Amino acid sequence: MPIEFDGIFWFAALLFSLTLIQRALHFEIQAIFLLLTRRAEIALALFSLLFFPGVLLHELSHFLMALALGVRTGRFSLFPQPLPDGRLRLGYVETQATDVVRDALIGTAPLIAGSGFVLYAGLLQLRLPLLWESWLAGGWPTFLDSMAGLPGQPDFWLWFYLIFTISSTMLPSRSDRRAWLPVGISIGFVVILAVFAGAGAWMALNLAPLLNRGLRGFAVVVGVSLAVHLVLLPPFWLVRRSLVRLTGLSVV
Repeated sequence: MPIEFDGIFWFAALLFSLTLIQRALHFEIQAIFLLLTRRAEIALALFSLLFFPGVLLHELSHFLMALALGVRTGRFSLFPQPLPDGRLRLGYVETQATDVVRDALIGTAPLIAGSGFVLYAGLLQLRLPLLWESWLAGGWPTFLDSMAGLPGQPDFWLWFYLIFTISSTMLPSRSDRRAWLPVGISIGFVVILAVFAGAGAWMALNLAPLLNRGLRGFAVVVGVSLAVHLVLLPPFWLVRRSLVRLTGLSVV
């Protein structure tokens, strides 16, 4: 029986695309705020306010995961801070130093919480799978009709906004990922030992399909997030370009 790897492929491809599009969209939004206000601190405050629901869920998931794992927490902030390397930290939760397993779980908590919300809002509230069904049923005409009908759904813009802001902030930061490498190396070492012990066929038959299905689920989350970002990028780009022409200023 051949092993399927489509979940790994789609998850990696969509995540890479989301990362690029997300950075581009965040730049456009920050540039618009800066061109409108001409003051970096006000632009920063507006940017933080826009993404506040996502930042709240991100930091709250860190906090709750730490409590669930018995890890002490320190200061909790939802206020933005520019970092020396030029990055922007929208919030943080201080946690006690602990083992790499609990560190990895605490760092992964925003991705888990954000993915759950995106799935709930995208699949149940906005009923996005109907778009795929309409495509299969009638191609472009039916698909475009379904797209045009989306804003008519109850509270569409609220759910659209929440999907955008939460998916924009659910990816773990550099500090969130600090324990992933040692955990990944440990898992890889265990897998290699299991293969040499003769369990390779069993893992390929039982564990590989579970991993592939799990990554398919995450690929759906990333795909919904990517679609929202792709819809928003062109209008924000046009607004930024228009402001550059009107003001004669540019943002690097």
